[in-house]
Amino acid sequence: MEFNITAELNKLPARPGVYIMHNEKDEIIYVGKAISLKNRVRQYFQSSRNLSEKIKKMVSNVAYFEYIVTDSELEALVLECNLIKKHRPRYNTMLKDDKGYPYIKVTVSEEFPRVLFARNIKKDKSKYFGPYTSAKAVKDTIELLKKLFMIRSCNRCLPKDIGKERACLNYHIKQCQAPCQGYISKAEYGKQIKGVLEFLGGNYKDIAKNLEEKMKQAAAELEFEEAARYRDLLESVRHIADKQKINDSSFEDKDVIACAIAKRDYSEIYESVIQVFFIRNGKLIGREHFHMTNEGEISSTEVISAFVKQYYSGTPFVPKNILLQTEIEDLELVTQWLKEKRGSGVNIVVPIKGRKEKLVELAFDNAAMVLSKDMDKLYKEDKRIKEALETIKNATGIEKLDRIESFDISNISGFLSVGSMVVFENGKPKSNDYRKFKIKSVVGPNDYASMREVLERRFLHGISEGRELEAAGEDKMLGSFSHLPDVIFMDGGKGQVNVALEVLKEMELNIPVCGMVKDDRHQTRGLYYNNEIIPIDTHGEAFRLITRIQDETHRFAIEYHRSLRAKGQVHSILDDIDGIGPRRRKALMKYFSSIEEIKKADIDTLAKVPSMDRKSAKAVVDFFEKNGKIDMDN
Repeated sequence: MEFNITAELNKLPARPGVYIMHNEKDEIIYVGKAISLKNRVRQYFQSSRNLSEKIKKMVSNVAYFEYIVTDSELEALVLECNLIKKHRPRYNTMLKDDKGYPYIKVTVSEEFPRVLFARNIKKDKSKYFGPYTSAKAVKDTIELLKKLFMIRSCNRCLPKDIGKERACLNYHIKQCQAPCQGYISKAEYGKQIKGVLEFLGGNYKDIAKNLEEKMKQAAAELEFEEAARYRDLLESVRHIADKQKINDSSFEDKDVIACAIAKRDYSEIYESVIQVFFIRNGKLIGREHFHMTNEGEISSTEVISAFVKQYYSGTPFVPKNILLQTEIEDLELVTQWLKEKRGSGVNIVVPIKGRKEKLVELAFDNAAMVLSKDMDKLYKEDKRIKEALETIKNATGIEKLDRIESFDISNISGFLSVGSMVVFENGKPKSNDYRKFKIKSVVGPNDYASMREVLERRFLHGISEGRELEAAGEDKMLGSFSHLPDVIFMDGGKGQVNVALEVLKEMELNIPVCGMVKDDRHQTRGLYYNNEIIPIDTHGEAFRLITRIQDETHRFAIEYHRSLRAKGQVHSILDDIDGIGPRRRKALMKYFSSIEEIKKADIDTLAKVPSMDRKSAKAVVDFFEKNGKIDMDN
């Protein structure tokens, strides 16, 4: 059905919600929110509106739009953040890094609490400290706390399991007081946990003073080994305390956010680096920078606004104070959202003088330095990719290489065959569109038949998605198979290419197919296209790109196959023989030294194996005869 934009605009409700813009390929190119969908979406298509060049370009590519109604603008904000993060639309300003930060978790709800490493905050009545920027620093701190306060590290359920097992090594090396044996009371252990919480809260001074006194006392009593232990602990505490670079008398949690922006050469892409300082309890515990990219010119206000929404939608911790370089859009709405997420008040401010303003300036200086270094790398990377794609175009005559899909098959002698599909857009991997296939219809080592199944499933799925234009909703938005490639790369030569061409012909699809051909040393030497091998300069950028695509396709297939094996979904070739269950398989492997010996054995020899009979022995012989010679190292 043809989408009539004018008619659909008249149907828009005057309610809060999220709108999703699609291009002719059904790709989601922009996601936005509105307090009134009717008013907001109409603005894009009114010629009298003073739209930016970026928005004009986006609107010119809109084939149709859809929308999701929400009960409030706040709900629309949350949904917008989720959809942008999931679909990464071309015309939205995108946060490239999606990092999680570690926390220190104290299980205060347990009668004998533990100190643990955590990646996420959960509503489990535990106390969390962080986030921290270094996982190693977190692990080192946890080890120090265990030694300092002799906190248990076992998973025993106490006090239920007290006395059921003997004390572990940590008790004997004086790193635990063995609550599992009842050697320390709940009250005394609670005092140790109180010390942990004070330490994590930044109270290093009292702990350091206590350790120094114990060290001197042990030395005076000629307990030099004990004195040395206190000395080492004291040095560790001082080292942790010295890492705090910035002190704030308010002892508040803050995030300080600033950005630097620059335009890429040879394109309309603008790169941004956002620097975040993490200040916890008045101390700088770390800093991190993030990359964002945007198609078209963009302001620092737009970058900071997009970053704040995307970043805090993905992190469980929201500080009380957020210091920004510039005002953001929807300030009141974002503040309300973060307040609900945090469970208490959140202050978002743009400081203009004093210590806070100096912190924002420092964050900006760091962002600018990182961006300056990165732009040179990005320029060189863009230049290499552009050269590679142009070389391939000139060599093959293929006009468009925006989306490349590459396929491979992985198996062990034809058993548990799997297929992989990797996607490169504009010369770069697009991992969100990678797909893996477990071969269903092919038995035995037949790579051509397996590849046919993979391609048929991939394009049937794509055609099906493409025909569902009238079906709105989440399923439609999540479709990626409908994005057909500009060219297909096969991990192989003439045979694999012909399989692909046959499938495409049957489905009436006109997509160029290239085979990535290897030499006798298993190294890429050229492309097989239009019934001829096109050599590729092994020192050129095209060669590097083709090799990268080939290696990535192979890696993705191999990793999927290994993951299935690791999950116990493939145990032995013998599992595929009718009548051979776990007991007989185990007996065969115990009787014979290898699969090779089993293949060579006749029915009489196999029947002598404990638990085997002539019927099951014949099944083994017939199986290996049917499937031919099997190379276990394939």
